Amino acid sequence: MTLTIGTGPFGDVPAGTFNFTYAAPGGVLYLEDSPRRVRVVVAGETVAESSRTKLLHESGLLPVYYFPEEDVRTELLEPTDRTTHSGLKGDASYWTIRAGDAVREHAVWGYPEPLPEAPPLGGSLAFAWDAVDEWWEEAERIGVHARDPYHRCDVIRSDRHVVVRVGGEVVADSRRPSILFETGLPPRFYLPEDDVEVGLLEPSGTETSCPYKGTTSRYFTVVAGGERLEDLAWVYDDPRDEVRGIAGLLAFYNEKVDLEVDGERWERPTTKFS
Repeated sequence: MTLTIGTGPFGDVPAGTFNFTYAAPGGVLYLEDSPRRVRVVVAGETVAESSRTKLLHESGLLPVYYFPEEDVRTELLEPTDRTTHSGLKGDASYWTIRAGDAVREHAVWGYPEPLPEAPPLGGSLAFAWDAVDEWWEEAERIGVHARDPYHRCDVIRSDRHVVVRVGGEVVADSRRPSILFETGLPPRFYLPEDDVEVGLLEPSGTETSCPYKGTTSRYFTVVAGGERLEDLAWVYDDPRDEVRGIAGLLAFYNEKVDLEVDGERWERPTTKFS
């Protein structure tokens, strides 16, 4: 996210402008040292652990950790015949993880001979996020994807007048929103339940996780104005400390509702993340 996703500077729909064209032929790469100790675990075994990882940012993609080969238990890796080509990085080789009774095919990749113009990826290995059972930064387990050091979430109380409509019917009307400003994403208006027509909401049971906000299983389908919109609203009851101000408040996808703020209609954004 942030640098490379959504409205980030190297994302699909950057909010700003450059004095150069970066999108052709395939985007931009940015490799940096990470100060965090990172560990990956498969079937209870630590496959890699390093305080010398590098974080690769690539246009349109989430950041990826690369581990020095000497910090990876390569005896648990089995070479495969799979290869892929990147116009920015070169040809990638792949390995299968065999740890305990677990076999994770093509779960590790690296660029033995990266392109000359690419960052120095040689001698480093990356892991497919979902192929690993546990990811740790320091002593904290993380999920979903690597956290971007340039990603920021700010929750600010506001007195803006926010009206949410679905099919022309008012679903929420509030003058006391808390606004979540999250890098690369549209502002989200989190509203007190008392300001929402909760009778128009049906629990859906959907669960999602975000490395910056936490996990929620409180999603709602909205039935209003002759429309039925699945998973349109959500609540984080126990968000991460950094966004504690949204706890217990309801938010709606700006992308799917008619949103009015201080009497002005907001255009629907094209990027959809909760």
